[in-house]
Amino acid sequence: MAALGWLTPRRRSATARSVLAGEASAEAARKSTQEAAGTTEEPQFPVHGDDRAAAFFDLDNTVMQGAALFHFGRGLYKRKFFETRELAKFAWQQAWFRLAGVEDPEHMQEARDSALSIVQGHRVAELQSIGEEIYDEYMAERIWPGTRALAQAHLDAGQKVWLVTAAPVEIATVIARRLGLTGALGTVAESVDGVYTGKLVGEPLHGPAKAEAVRALAAAEGLDLGRCAAYSDSHNDIPMLSLVGHPYAINPDSKLRKHARELDWRLRDYRTGRKAAKVGIPAAAGVGAVAGGTAAAIALHRRRR
Repeated sequence: MAALGWLTPRRRSATARSVLAGEASAEAARKSTQEAAGTTEEPQFPVHGDDRAAAFFDLDNTVMQGAALFHFGRGLYKRKFFETRELAKFAWQQAWFRLAGVEDPEHMQEARDSALSIVQGHRVAELQSIGEEIYDEYMAERIWPGTRALAQAHLDAGQKVWLVTAAPVEIATVIARRLGLTGALGTVAESVDGVYTGKLVGEPLHGPAKAEAVRALAAAEGLDLGRCAAYSDSHNDIPMLSLVGHPYAINPDSKLRKHARELDWRLRDYRTGRKAAKVGIPAAAGVGAVAGGTAAAIALHRRRR
């Protein structure tokens, strides 16, 4: 942390939380892969080419219309995890998100706090199982076909594809698996003995924390980020997009669109069907990561106690 000495105490604290969140998410992903290595079937496509690269996709409004966390909240309400007034808050946040098409830190913070209070005391395994049901009920029909095709193109080329999202790692991993992707980096909620405490490890995987998660995974797996690709709709993900050699703006908000045009990044907008520029799959983007996960939050917390 010595390298952060030039920052003010407040900024050092925020940066430290981003690093912690990123490292926790990367460790969760690696832990899950190690545990599943003996049971997961080999992929149906041949793994070719560059094993020092990977493709990273933001989730909300990039792969899926709307925010995964809000749909998750709807599913939990249906199962009587919370009251009607809390559902109204989720509904308002989701309506705002769909109209604005961008992530607002205040709304995301409120959604995070609501979700943490709701799951506190519940078992991790219970939420994982419910996440499968919620995906079928609310999320499957909201996947953008265009972005899904881009991810599939990476997979068809023998490349590994990751979701990188502020959504809980449990639900993010469900979505990645159901889409046939490699795995997911997501927000890690603290748990003890398999039960949620209502706290996070670090902070939500949002903005700089996403970049830290990708950076941590790349360091652990020996990836060359200059060979990797990343896709997002939000200017909040500019730190992640700037890490890789092949950044793509998908359904971009106005700030990201402006930034992408200035840097000659490729763009595509599936909301209206128009294409800002032809998006291709970079030949340099290749294989290089391991499947995303959920269980490491427990192990990580135990080591920190």
